[in-house]
Amino acid sequence: MNNSADGMYVVHDGRPDAPPLLLLHGSAGTGGFWKPMVPMLAGHRHVLRVDLPGYGRSAPASSYDVPAQAGRVAAVLDDLGLRHVAVAGHSSGGWAGIALAEQRPDLVGSLTLISTGPSLDSVRPDPLLVRALMAPPLGPLVWPRRTDAMMRRGINSMCARPVVIPDDVLAEMRGLGYGRMRALMRQNVAYLAERSAPERLAALDVPVLVIFGDADPRYRVSMAHRYEQVAGARLELLPGVGHMPIFESPEQTAKLLLGFVAQRT
Repeated sequence: MNNSADGMYVVHDGRPDAPPLLLLHGSAGTGGFWKPMVPMLAGHRHVLRVDLPGYGRSAPASSYDVPAQAGRVAAVLDDLGLRHVAVAGHSSGGWAGIALAEQRPDLVGSLTLISTGPSLDSVRPDPLLVRALMAPPLGPLVWPRRTDAMMRRGINSMCARPVVIPDDVLAEMRGLGYGRMRALMRQNVAYLAERSAPERLAALDVPVLVIFGDADPRYRVSMAHRYEQVAGARLELLPGVGHMPIFESPEQTAKLLLGFVAQRT
């Protein structure tokens, strides 16, 4: 079942009466990025995938700062009458999940961060193709003209093993214009520059699972251990997996996520 709430596009999978699981995508992605994991998750959970404001089929927003994004997600959960939701975020979607828990702890029952960088100094230089697509001076010229093949190569450059990206997922990504993408990324940086993810989590009372591929080209994986400073946080490293566990190792990622949230239902 698909619907739109307050301009936010939401996809529902699984039984509506099952415990809810909210999935938040990362930069330049959409809710469609979670598709490889949905069949496994929907057998146990009421799965909700949103396109964050400005992405995919969700309406543009007046502000793209991370707290504002989280506020829009909170409005969706309020509209659905959901509380104590298991929340999982991939990459920068994890920061939106943290911001949601900061604003509305009543909505977040647990938080899973998948390939979510702990701090700005954990960021590695982007692969050449990603820089060409997303950064000046080539970005403004290349982004509007990017082909499906270029988009697939860009995503695969963030992986440690080849992955297949369905045509419909690429089509969902095309709605994100270059200017909006840069604005979103600037706000992500500003959120993390203010306080690191582990610092923010330490101030919260929410169970945390962190999943990282040990071959992530986006973040220095050694710095993922900073999350272990958060009381009760659990860190899982996936051998031979890059920045996209949701595509590279969907079965193992889903198993870890389901096992974690099952203990907190």
